[in-house]
Amino acid sequence: MTTHIPRRAAFGCVLAFAAAPAFAQDAWPTGPLHVYVGFPAGSSPDTLARIITEPLAERLGQPVVIENRPGAGGVIGIQQMLANAGDDDLTFGTTINGPVTTAARMMGDTGFDVAADIAPVTLIATSPLVLAVSSQSGLEDLEGFVAAAGAEEEAIAYGSVGQGSGAHLTAELFADEAGVTMLHIPFTSYAEVTTSIMGGEIDAGFMAPSAAMPHVEGGNMRILGITSSEPSAQAPDVPVIAGQAGFAEDFRAELWNGFIAPSGTDAAVVERLTTEITEILADPGVQEQLLAIGWQAAPGTAQEMQERITADTQMWGGVIDRIEAQ
Repeated sequence: MTTHIPRRAAFGCVLAFAAAPAFAQDAWPTGPLHVYVGFPAGSSPDTLARIITEPLAERLGQPVVIENRPGAGGVIGIQQMLANAGDDDLTFGTTINGPVTTAARMMGDTGFDVAADIAPVTLIATSPLVLAVSSQSGLEDLEGFVAAAGAEEEAIAYGSVGQGSGAHLTAELFADEAGVTMLHIPFTSYAEVTTSIMGGEIDAGFMAPSAAMPHVEGGNMRILGITSSEPSAQAPDVPVIAGQAGFAEDFRAELWNGFIAPSGTDAAVVERLTTEITEILADPGVQEQLLAIGWQAAPGTAQEMQERITADTQMWGGVIDRIEAQ
């Protein structure tokens, strides 16, 4: 039986607000905000959170404290956000997509229910993956790659940073869409994946543009396509996979990062944060900072983030089902 981390009961909040004066938004925030990040200081998600929260503190007139709680691929950060939430609407979090879309399938009980316990605020940024091959491989374009992969089962071996990683799931989604079967070789780091591609030990890998581009510029790797729905500023000359080689026009597989709150957080607070973060992300300087660490600003409404969670949970769930059935 799933045991949820304690949180404020929505019904209790309704009764309290019915008996109390209307929530005075001009009084919020009443103290420092605490933003839980499920990754260590210095990591990409941590750096992203700090890029956002530093100007957010200036706008709100209160400190915003980053609380790093690394572990379980970001799940522990959400657990701690929920465990420390009070009635003052000062506790929040940032999360990559995994903890709220695939973790329950990959790990079992995460200690929280995404739909019941988490209130989306806004997407912050996205990071597509690129399909990279060795420049010596003879694979020149996406059509040629799909043809080679379809020549016989597991004719193409690809590397990822581990079973169930974003790179692994993306490759399996790609293979399913292309109607081919590829051989998965797990590694522990992108450095190992890239070295193995360039050395000819494996044929390909899906990775962040920032991991591939230095090797492309050095003449050792070639990028055949990118998984975003439109060209990316991170790799502007790379064609999107969508619409090519038989792939659907809406093919998309991105990692993303978003700002979240415990469920029961006042709706006006969520709306205020959505507005503030959206305006922060419109700043060209902030956008440049995000691009420098491999992320592209992608703000939206809380409802749009909820729709993204729902769609990605369904999409990646289908991929996991197919992997488990193999």
